[in-house]
Amino acid sequence: VTMISIEGSISPTTTNYINRGIRVAKEQGAEALIIQLDTPGGLLESTKNIVQSFLDSDDLPIVVYVAPEGARAASAGTFITMASHIAAMAPTTTIGAASPVQMGGGQADSVMQKKIFNYSESFIESIANRRNRNAEWAQSAVRDGEAITAEKALELNVIDLIASSREELLDQIDGRTIDGDTLNTRDATITELPPNLAEKLLGFIMRPEVMLILTMIAIYGIIGEVTNPGAIV
Repeated sequence: VTMISIEGSISPTTTNYINRGIRVAKEQGAEALIIQLDTPGGLLESTKNIVQSFLDSDDLPIVVYVAPEGARAASAGTFITMASHIAAMAPTTTIGAASPVQMGGGQADSVMQKKIFNYSESFIESIANRRNRNAEWAQSAVRDGEAITAEKALELNVIDLIASSREELLDQIDGRTIDGDTLNTRDATITELPPNLAEKLLGFIMRPEVMLILTMIAIYGIIGEVTNPGAIV
């Protein structure tokens, strides 16, 4: 199996990394692609693109594994986890709190906010129905910001299994049938695909705190150039 690890916010860089993982896994003839996930959320557009890649990848089973212990699949991570063919979580992990929020913390127009909530609710409902998961809870995660533990998620049919390690995950998904194909993963070799240099660099630059610092540098640079023309190249 091919495995990639995602930590931090969901961004266009994450989308590129996941799409590359899907492509490489198919080229290698992998039994499945495992995405180890720990995210506080991210951009809705990037999330939509990732979900579309999952739904278009019926020839490659995609397993989202919320891990290690203490990790979370919050906000955008909830959409991504529920869109996978097999959704798994490690003990003491959480999922949910998927209410959309505006970047920067400002107040959005009430009509626009309602549109975003309605879209997000219908979007996650369609994902849950496609994967035969609990659509009612999925909507509540968006509407009410509800979050639950791995144990509760398994009980409510939000995820498929709980695994405390990668090896246990491979054992539990062995023999499962995805779109007519039976997985053979019990003794599978895990090939980890790390992010490349461009993905690491762009992922660092697109972190909110780094973007804020770069923006402040740009603002003061412009002010300095206007007040002292020619002083700064």
